[in-house]
Amino acid sequence: QVQLVESGGGLVQAGGSLRLSCAASGRTFSTYAMGWFRQAPGKEREFVAAISWNGADTPYADSVKGRFTISRDNARDTVALQMTSLKPEDTAVYYCAASDHYYTNPKAYNYWGQGTQVTVSS
Repeated sequence: QVQLVESGGGLVQAGGSLRLSCAASGRTFSTYAMGWFRQAPGKEREFVAAISWNGADTPYADSVKGRFTISRDNARDTVALQMTSLKPEDTAVYYCAASDHYYTNPKAYNYWGQGTQVTVSS
């Protein structure tokens, strides 16, 4: 079992930045790949970014490539999502998740946090 808790969401103007953090507890964090997903009202949950257990592989959704950066600190059992040049369409609840591989399909993730709201005003 892995417990995940996100933090860092909030309200920001378009063009601004936010840093989301996800703290893990439970089984060995460093053995898991981690992903960030988001879900806007009335829409399906979508992939944002993922990172392999050692940080060597970091796929991104095309919509965030060049603006968002995923990173992890296995010594602190945390994964972060640095978001820059935010747009109103980035508004959503953001979730971190853990899996055995850095999949882009949310159905492949076993463990989920409760989510943190990100709102970008125009």
